[in-house]
Amino acid sequence: MKLLFVLVMMTTCAARLQDMSGRMFTFPLQTNKAYVKLNTPRQDFNAVTICHRSFTDLKRDHILFSLATPSRSNDFLIFWDNANKEMEAFVGDKKVEFGGLDYKPNMWHSVCTTWDSSSGLVQLWFDGQPSIRKFISSGSNITGPVIIILGQEQDTHGGGFDINQSFVGMMTDVHMWDYTLSPCEIQNYVDQLNFTPGNVLNWRALEFQIVDQVLTEQRITVCH
Repeated sequence: MKLLFVLVMMTTCAARLQDMSGRMFTFPLQTNKAYVKLNTPRQDFNAVTICHRSFTDLKRDHILFSLATPSRSNDFLIFWDNANKEMEAFVGDKKVEFGGLDYKPNMWHSVCTTWDSSSGLVQLWFDGQPSIRKFISSGSNITGPVIIILGQEQDTHGGGFDINQSFVGMMTDVHMWDYTLSPCEIQNYVDQLNFTPGNVLNWRALEFQIVDQVLTEQRITVCH
């Protein structure tokens, strides 16, 4: 019984604050158990920007970012729909689709998504190229308690994972702001220049908890 308890403890790392500069999360297995939970004290949002970089060879649907609240499992979510070859953004369980993206496998891709409740508009920036702006939801904030997860798509608040929607690959430079970033700030993020780090989630001071088989490693770069 003592050995079992030790093994269970080993699969879940306690939340800790860490500078992840130059590092990445590696999700090496298709599973409905492994994920990273990102912690923030912020629990109310009338605007959001999420930026991240990811690298995968998946040829199926997969999650890129999942924020759930008790009332809405898809309160803010970024999802790749492989059948329709489009990126989907959810706010308050409502969805818009962005097509025509050159989402190639085995390459780093930068994705930034903005939403403002006053206008209700969502916009996606894929590798620095802006999408059209689409209406999704206005007049209502995202209100916590929020649970933010990388690697799995939440169908319930903090759970309900589907192995066929899990992320397999690498992810880095995850930032979240409680306002919409300007196009210039987004371009600076994409080009890895100086930009204002996220004031909700900051990759350079990230509090996170790893559950099951997810690794933190030095980010893979191509040598010339």
